[in-house]
Amino acid sequence: MAQIASAQHSPIDTDAVLAWYDRHARDLPWRVSPAERARGTRPNPYFVWLSEIMLQQTTIAAVRKYFAAFITLWPTVHDLAAAPLDDVLVQWAGLGYYARARNLHACAVAVMGHHGGVFPTTAAALRDLPGIGDYTSAAIAAICHDEAVAVVDGNVDRVVARYLALPRPVREEKPLVRATVQHAVPKRAGDFAQAMMDLGATICAPRRANCLLCPLEPGCLGTKTGNPLAFPVPPVKAARPTRYGHAFVIRHPEGKVLLRQRGPKGMLAKMTEVPGSAWTVTQPIVSFPFTGGWHEAGEVNHTFTHFHLTLTVWSITADNPLDEGWWAEEVMLDREALPSLFRKVLKAGGVA
Repeated sequence: MAQIASAQHSPIDTDAVLAWYDRHARDLPWRVSPAERARGTRPNPYFVWLSEIMLQQTTIAAVRKYFAAFITLWPTVHDLAAAPLDDVLVQWAGLGYYARARNLHACAVAVMGHHGGVFPTTAAALRDLPGIGDYTSAAIAAICHDEAVAVVDGNVDRVVARYLALPRPVREEKPLVRATVQHAVPKRAGDFAQAMMDLGATICAPRRANCLLCPLEPGCLGTKTGNPLAFPVPPVKAARPTRYGHAFVIRHPEGKVLLRQRGPKGMLAKMTEVPGSAWTVTQPIVSFPFTGGWHEAGEVNHTFTHFHLTLTVWSITADNPLDEGWWAEEVMLDREALPSLFRKVLKAGGVA
């Protein structure tokens, strides 16, 4: 209780935050501006949900084109639910964290099947849907329905950590951060949530703090230390291990390449790949899919959230397909659900 009470000794100036947002809100394709909202325009829950799922661990710059493609192909949750999962994975390819795409489709199906095509209006009900956790449920409920719930993403974590000059990493202060935001939530809960995110993205950014432009500067303890960039206190990072493997680029003389689908579970589940070995902590001995004139085409390095990966790429031209996969036209690879890792592998193997 002492921690929660301490949050209330330095309350967030909600009026100042909203006044700043009314003047400086970012123009985003899924957002209803504060002026439009004041005139009675309500956010589209499908757009808000889609953008929030896409934005998890991804930048706005990267998401814009994917969001535009999705709402062009599937303008409503009904359209997305009716789409084949493989088509959704193809459109998601390159955006990363592919479990999001599978959950996205499952969520659309659940909204249609259990909610008549209408997203629930409360954070509690939204949390029951596939792929929607505490943050996403709060964001949708606040932005679309002004539910008085704290919306705390990485940007908001940073703003509050600086505002309170938190002496420990944010992950150790989560209850205090959430209580601080919850205590400040006004009737304009959706605008407030987006305002706090915008502050963290544009003013109180990871590597800069434009304190003179910040509406929270008068009460910010981090500013008063003279070094606001010292917050949030960074956590001790565990070293990422490295895994190793082999990837086999099999090209047909007629301008095709052999692809296959990964399994239904695990890393990059159901995405498209080239044949390859398991990924292990030491470099495995190469075992080619079939005998022939294989040549080493180089290495590909790729970093996932929890490990680095080094793949040795082998290439061959052959017309004898394996008992799995399919031949894909090299000029049509944009239609395949290829993660960026395997696009790197194909490029190393001579496929443009």
